Amino acid sequence: LPRGTQHLLLAHPYKTGFLVSFLLLNLIGRANSFCSPARLQASPLSPTHSCFLRHRHPSFSVSPRSLNGILSVQMASEEKEKTVADTTPAVAFDEAKYEKERLALDAAARDQMKAQLEKVTEQGQLRSPWKWEIRQRIWDLMEKENIAREPRPVHHRIPNFEGAEAAAAKLCSLPEFQNGKVIKVNPDTPQKAVRNGVLAAGKVLMTPQPRLRTGFFSTLSQDTIPEGTLRECCTSVGVAKHGKPLTLDDDIKVDLVVVGSTAVCPRTGARVGKGEGFAELEYGMLRMMGAIDEKTLVVTSVNDVQVVDDIPADELLKHDVPVDVICTPTRIIRVPSSKPKPTGIYWDLLSPEKLSQVRVLQRLKKSIEEKTGEKLPSGPSETLPPLAERNNKMRGRGGRGRGRGGRG
Repeated sequence: LPRGTQHLLLAHPYKTGFLVSFLLLNLIGRANSFCSPARLQASPLSPTHSCFLRHRHPSFSVSPRSLNGILSVQMASEEKEKTVADTTPAVAFDEAKYEKERLALDAAARDQMKAQLEKVTEQGQLRSPWKWEIRQRIWDLMEKENIAREPRPVHHRIPNFEGAEAAAAKLCSLPEFQNGKVIKVNPDTPQKAVRNGVLAAGKVLMTPQPRLRTGFFSTLSQDTIPEGTLRECCTSVGVAKHGKPLTLDDDIKVDLVVVGSTAVCPRTGARVGKGEGFAELEYGMLRMMGAIDEKTLVVTSVNDVQVVDDIPADELLKHDVPVDVICTPTRIIRVPSSKPKPTGIYWDLLSPEKLSQVRVLQRLKKSIEEKTGEKLPSGPSETLPPLAERNNKMRGRGGRGRGRGGRG
């Protein structure tokens, strides 16, 4: 039945005409929308029509009125819905509340990390003590030489540094950056200028939600963010307000990965982060999604003092992510040969405590186990400090969990 002739049938509210109209509309998939209780509520019909509709919808009751009323009520209902939608005020995003909560969670995470480090060091349970020696040395040096920028102190953070904008400019000059369409950048402060460069260049910015506490990644681009909000969208608040959340099922291809570092080796690309392992988790999940592969370039931007040559590459674990390019305020270093990159999430290295902090990982693990019918392994348990133990108890009573920090 040509669409242009439907209204001709509906214009004749006779008993036979109604039945014919109904059957023909049903054939083209329109009857349910015209004759559902929601559409016909308060649109009474003739007894014959009423009987027919009761057969289809037993709970529906009507009284006489012509079929022309159906269309007018339907149009009025749709107009009413549209008016309500247009006039319902949007829930305002509380920036102050979000930022206060994020900073509090960030501080709690750093306190936990510091307490855990002290405890496992005393007990001799530190898995990679050389990493912490390098971190401490670089953090102390950056503070002592006043190379560090706010937020300070830089300890237990991806350290912000003097010259971050110059390093970002070097990164944005890379051919791989200029030719890329989707760039993944970490949410930490020293890479804020990189995120700005991605958006300013008209590319799609993919960035993790802080500490993966509320979800996975978000994407932003000039086409999707409000006019005049580009600089805001380089911050955690801006991403929360204007970003489009992604799921593990989204099909997206990432052309370049930018990670933050505390220290990095120019010979092997071996890097040291702040000690929480989120860069590795993010990389592993992107590999499992098929968003990146072994050939996807991994880049970091650091101050020159963060480029070191004493990272023992042979002691890196299989989940550690090496970099291919290092950008500093003064130079671009292409690593001659980096170690193999992780191929996914290594569940045998992921502690139950870390898994409990990241909901998207919990969903991913459950999904894999349901599809394969096999239980995935778990990594060794971590010794949680008193602060973390208290927070876990609070969560059991309805308290809020911690999140990923890194000031935007």
